[in-house]
Amino acid sequence: MENDKKFMFGKINMVLIVIGFAIIVLGFILMSGSSTIKEFNPDIFSFRRITVGPMISLFGFISIIFAILYKPKTKG
Repeated sequence: MENDKKFMFGKINMVLIVIGFAIIVLGFILMSGSSTIKEFNPDIFSFRRITVGPMISLFGFISIIFAILYKPKTKG
């Protein structure tokens, strides 16, 4: 009995999905900030946390959608 299991995504798709997930995590790290009840940190409204982080995360989500829809060219 042959054990021919076909996966829905190929190796290239999985690599692209992992890269997209890493980009999303990087965007969330850039958005992270700290402000406590005792001490207010105005740096939570910085350009990096308000604009750059969400844009990088959005790019990560778009790249994952591309990775899911990407169909490698077949030989033959």
